[in-house]
Amino acid sequence: MTDKSIYQFTVQGLSGEPRQLIDYKGKVLLIVNIASECGFTPQLKDLEALRKDLEGDDFSILAFPSNDFGGQEPRDGEEIVGFCETNYDTHFEVFQKIRTRGEYAAPLYKFLSSKKHNGRIGAAPRWNFHKYLINRDGEVVDFFYPFTKPNSARIKKKIVKLLNNKPL
Repeated sequence: MTDKSIYQFTVQGLSGEPRQLIDYKGKVLLIVNIASECGFTPQLKDLEALRKDLEGDDFSILAFPSNDFGGQEPRDGEEIVGFCETNYDTHFEVFQKIRTRGEYAAPLYKFLSSKKHNGRIGAAPRWNFHKYLINRDGEVVDFFYPFTKPNSARIKKKIVKLLNNKPL
């Protein structure tokens, strides 16, 4: 494990329990900051469709609720998951709400958004539903702005390439 991998981080699960990202070693990941009151919130349905399409293929979506952009995540914990499941029938993992940008960003998001730290990508979230693509080695390999739908051909092709152990 190198310091250019997300596996060095521990985040908080929905109930506040520590979750080590090394538990996802060998999986391709799409990490997304979500918010329930955002214009992009319908992407939750697209994220679920992507999860279903690639189910069983060593692929996971990790969703991190954030209230950083326009106060668009007023809910907390189980209330967020309840909203996602009830309104969009989601079944991907949702973690505890975190900060995704600026001085107070969570260590994971400081890493994801800084080329100095991750070695490849320098792109902090500009809004909710910013997506980071992580390869099987835990390295950040690409990012997608909020307006790129999760089940777009652009994202899906890159995930499938990584699942087939091909470089981007």
